[in-house]
Amino acid sequence: MNEALKEFDVKMEKSIAFFAEDIATIRAGRANPAILDKVSVAYYGTPTPITQVGNISMPEPHMLVIQPWDAGILSEIEKAIHKSDIGVNPQNDGKVIRLSFPTPTEERRKELVKTLHKKSEDAKVHIRSIRRDAIDHMKALKKKSEITEDDLKDLENEIQKLTDAKIKDIDGITAKKEKEILEV
Repeated sequence: MNEALKEFDVKMEKSIAFFAEDIATIRAGRANPAILDKVSVAYYGTPTPITQVGNISMPEPHMLVIQPWDAGILSEIEKAIHKSDIGVNPQNDGKVIRLSFPTPTEERRKELVKTLHKKSEDAKVHIRSIRRDAIDHMKALKKKSEITEDDLKDLENEIQKLTDAKIKDIDGITAKKEKEILEV
């Protein structure tokens, strides 16, 4: 694979990774520790991700338990969860914080699927934007006579194959998440 193609492949992979991270926070009624990835707690005055101040476990499918290494931070974790938009009320028993995730209604599941598909489409648009940049880059190389017309056509075909493969990856990730959301 051409060096320039590798660069665009890496950009596309980063887009897919961002998309996968983004949809991991969509609650499917099942507890998922990834939902806490964007929640930070004030730990000695410094915003610190919850994942770095204690253990997060999943004792049952609809519950997360956060056990901080420093028990004095329990109230701060509780405040951070209340401020976040994850839509769950934490229960603090003095040692751990429990988060119970209710099973979403059918209507809520359909909303989540719509949100998922919108994010999926946004990711595909971003991949196509990278494809456009890659093709423009190759055309610029042709204009500078660094590659031939035949090379340009071959590279455009390679870029299209790469784009199709990445969009198929996004569709696969989306289908898996949709199945997870719609499972009762």
